[in-house]
Amino acid sequence: MRCALATFILVAVATSAAAAEVLDVGEGDTALSAVLYRPAGAGPFPVAVGLHDCAGMLSTNGQILRRFADWGERLSKQGIAVLFVDSFTRRGLGSQCGVRERKVRSFRERVADAYAARRWLQNQGWAVKNRVSLLGWSNGAAGSLWAVRPRLMPRDGMPDFRSVVAFYPSCRRLSAAAWSARVPTLILTGRADDWTPAATCEQMVAGAKGRSAQASIIVYPGAYHEFDRPDYPVRMITGLANSADGTGRAHVGTNPAARSDAISRVTEWLRR
Repeated sequence: MRCALATFILVAVATSAAAAEVLDVGEGDTALSAVLYRPAGAGPFPVAVGLHDCAGMLSTNGQILRRFADWGERLSKQGIAVLFVDSFTRRGLGSQCGVRERKVRSFRERVADAYAARRWLQNQGWAVKNRVSLLGWSNGAAGSLWAVRPRLMPRDGMPDFRSVVAFYPSCRRLSAAAWSARVPTLILTGRADDWTPAATCEQMVAGAKGRSAQASIIVYPGAYHEFDRPDYPVRMITGLANSADGTGRAHVGTNPAARSDAISRVTEWLRR
């Protein structure tokens, strides 16, 4: 099973980037497949752990989603390695966007996956141990935000996550839990997002002021969910378990201005 899965992903990755490697990380409940985009050379390199959204890391035909491949390729060219961990495939799950009661939750299993990836990276000679950040999208962004709450400080004797970048997370439950972060956190979201509204995240960040590490939010005018996707015209999707208006419908698609700013901002953030 593991060999077949690795071959399946390897074929997909080969079409996206020659620098990508298929790996196994973690063990037990967090034994996961991962795809690594690593800069040329021996390193050591700063690293970002990539946490995918509710749709998963792979498309229906087995290719790593272009959005993630694009980020991995871009950041690795800038000297930053990116390790995307697949939270669904080994657990026998496909897209969870239409599932209300999920087996892999942002506040538990996604957090465990992030920690497993951090520990694996900190045992690699090419990774800078104290420069492992989190980079998450939507459901994975929410997982990233849960992972850096002060109460979840790691106790494994290894350096903590350095920082977080969270793309268009759902902040409703986080805000209700009086979220704050123990590491610098950057949230990037769209004002027009009708899947995970920006206003809830703005309230969350404002509420954390004075009791959190640096937390900032950038809200892009006119941008919908998945604004950072390359060349993906805005469209409506249906059948979602959650949406802002409760209909299960929301818009997704590229916003060129927001995408361009995010590429520049994220690269600078992870280099700090």
